[in-house]
Amino acid sequence: MNPIEGKRILLGVTGSVAAYKAVDLASKLTQAGAELDVLLTEAATRFVAPISFQSVTGRAAHTDAELWGAEAHILHVTLGRPADLLLIAPVTANTIAKLALGLADNLLSLTALSARCPLMIAPAMDGGMFASPTNQANLQTLIARGAIVAGPEEGHLASGLSAKGRMTEPAEILDRVRHLLSRGGPLRGRKVVVTAGGTQEPIDPVRVLTNRSSGKQGFALGQAALDAGADVVLIAGPSALATPFGARRIDVRAAAGMSKSVLAEIANADALIMAAAVADFRPSQAAAKKIKKDASPDAIHLERTEDILMEVSLEKAKSGHPQVTIGFCAETEDLERNALKKLGAKRLDLIVANEIGEPASGFESDTNRVTIFAADGSSHSLPLMDKYRVAEAVIERLIALLGIK
Repeated sequence: MNPIEGKRILLGVTGSVAAYKAVDLASKLTQAGAELDVLLTEAATRFVAPISFQSVTGRAAHTDAELWGAEAHILHVTLGRPADLLLIAPVTANTIAKLALGLADNLLSLTALSARCPLMIAPAMDGGMFASPTNQANLQTLIARGAIVAGPEEGHLASGLSAKGRMTEPAEILDRVRHLLSRGGPLRGRKVVVTAGGTQEPIDPVRVLTNRSSGKQGFALGQAALDAGADVVLIAGPSALATPFGARRIDVRAAAGMSKSVLAEIANADALIMAAAVADFRPSQAAAKKIKKDASPDAIHLERTEDILMEVSLEKAKSGHPQVTIGFCAETEDLERNALKKLGAKRLDLIVANEIGEPASGFESDTNRVTIFAADGSSHSLPLMDKYRVAEAVIERLIALLGIK
């Protein structure tokens, strides 16, 4: 499901002090499985040597010197025509102007004219240069033609000033590339709603009832659905985890807020993956002020929270949405019996069950060991694996349930 695996990506590097970041970006793209060719302008070679890129990609980096070699008349075509993406990072104001005007006086600009793939650029320059009317007009010309602009960011610049002009970090550019190349996946055009994390039910303005869910499995499911081409809505309980690039995130705190958001989003959704650990109970009345130690109550009276999956099943019976509903359950005993009971009661298509008492499995860990039970009576147990790999397995089952070949 890795959308970068096997893709032919051209990485253009221009004459900016940020060119050193391009080596890290090249390394990350190569590790992600891209077939990467690097093209350096003459000015770029003054900041970083071609061998630096060769060292991290295992492929020779191309420079303007090759324009006058034996392959000069076809090299830009050989590189540009089969490419899946032309990424220029960093891109200077000078190269932005060349691209906007269609100039072709070096290997990179020649290749850009030959390529028929998407163009993504990551500007890096002094703040005044980036904000200049000329540069902004050139950027708008490229955007109108379909170019994707990543950044730049606010920050400390080589001039000593702090302004907008700092190149976006390689990790974020990698996320943008991943999202762009995923848009043709099997779930393209499909809306998938994913819930993640735990909820917090207030006892007073300071204390809450909650659980140990980190949200890692739900966020991994959101990323895997994005990688398969889906339009993802991620409804998350309190979590510091970074939002997968391209997902629309809705932050909620308590079960009531999650229920409201889920019911609103499934109205036009193809699938719901309910991975959140929603509290089953909440205090029947939260105190308006902090409860003091010397005035603590003898008991906290609880009431049941909304049964979100049951509400979803009733809505699905009326509207037909979502087409597929997948639930999760975390158990400490009788895993199969409890999972099958929930599968039937909530009218789920799949339920993913894990025993949280097992080492390195369940809450807060980076790995999980689960069994997937289906409404048709089948089941499949997965070995201990990274939570993203678990997510991939679930998304593969979702694709099949949606009848996508």
